[in-house]
Amino acid sequence: MRMLLNVRIPHEPFNTLVRAGTVGDVIARILEETKPEAAYFTEQNGTRGAVLVIHLDDASDIPALAEPWFLKFNADCELRVAMLPQDLMKAGLENLGSKWK
Repeated sequence: MRMLLNVRIPHEPFNTLVRAGTVGDVIARILEETKPEAAYFTEQNGTRGAVLVIHLDDASDIPALAEPWFLKFNADCELRVAMLPQDLMKAGLENLGSKWK
């Protein structure tokens, strides 16, 4: 299942890793391990953030995707299901509309 992993990264320990010159290596290692379909880095509520498009085969995969961000950056993580247009077309909305009038 396609998911969005939203990561909010606090200033510390990120700033310390930037000053040490190691933050890029840490991020690269996390991305190599988790293999997101896409990764976007952005500002979120005044702090650093990332939005990753990931594939989740099983709920038991969640710790392997979130723990690196928790442990290396003290980050907050949120997971959301994401659908492509073709996923939405298969949802049967036309039947649901008549069922829940």
